[in-house]
Amino acid sequence: MGDTQKLELDDIVEILKAAGEPTRLRLLALLFHGDLTVTDLTDILGQSQPRISRHLKLLAEATLVDRYQEGAWAFFRLSQGGPAVALVRQCLDAIDPADAVFARDDERLRALKKIRSDKAQAYFSRNAADWDAMRRLHVSEAEVEAKLAAMIGTAPVDAFLDLGTGTGRILQLFEGLYRRGVGVDASRDMLAVARANLDRAGITKASIRHGDIFNLPLERDEFDVVTIHQVLHFLEEPEAAVAEAARMLAPGGRLAIIDLAPHALEHLRDEHAHIRLGFSHQTLSEWLEKAGLAVEEIVDLKPASSTADALTVTIWLARDQREQAADPIAIRRRS
Repeated sequence: MGDTQKLELDDIVEILKAAGEPTRLRLLALLFHGDLTVTDLTDILGQSQPRISRHLKLLAEATLVDRYQEGAWAFFRLSQGGPAVALVRQCLDAIDPADAVFARDDERLRALKKIRSDKAQAYFSRNAADWDAMRRLHVSEAEVEAKLAAMIGTAPVDAFLDLGTGTGRILQLFEGLYRRGVGVDASRDMLAVARANLDRAGITKASIRHGDIFNLPLERDEFDVVTIHQVLHFLEEPEAAVAEAARMLAPGGRLAIIDLAPHALEHLRDEHAHIRLGFSHQTLSEWLEKAGLAVEEIVDLKPASSTADALTVTIWLARDQREQAADPIAIRRRS
């Protein structure tokens, strides 16, 4: 039973009491698949907000769920560790996916996520051509690129992967670093812009692929550097994207994530399809470590402007901990 062996009888009884109620068990099963708001959970379960909030409060008191605030929205997630959660995970693993109640909840959860994903894709399609210009409205992209380049360094790498490549800007920025580059994006409009930009720049060693960031059409353990630039705040399950990116890394490879620091600009949800209002150092570091990476550096880049809509950008750099071959480029070229 792993961590559950550390629990005494009374503790186990209290945990099972907290989880052993139909609505609360359904809530735990939903939060097992990602972070959700009270509104999300009321829509899926078809119950009132006060009722759902009361159940969540009981689960939080039992250390089974965590609550965190993003602007005006409160998100809930299954607690990340501890013997209480280990015990509940065993219960969740025992659920029959064909059970009518759980199957209906899962169907509604997938429908909810699809609506949000479609909204984000529609936004990308509308704004593909002006994407880089829109980024510059809030942060100094030149400062971000310069710092990112300094953190990654100038040592040549064999394979470079940019996830959510957008206009292909990152592939252009690091063109002198890699022998083979790949950019992946789910928006075909964005891919058309990226291909046009690479053609214009005369970059032939980078290719553009259509793909899902949660299920990449690529071989694992293949890339020396992976970047995720200003993508995670658009995603329903950013932690899953981090895990998939880590899966792409070759032994000793590095993952660089560039995204917004926590902020309170609620209008970005509706006007620019942001799902998450930035990420704290702690949250992303936990995700990276959970994916088997060691965080090497975190840098905050604060905007020169002090206006209310000025956003701070954070860069996380993490490394795969498996032993790296002495000369990976030479070895791969021989293979």
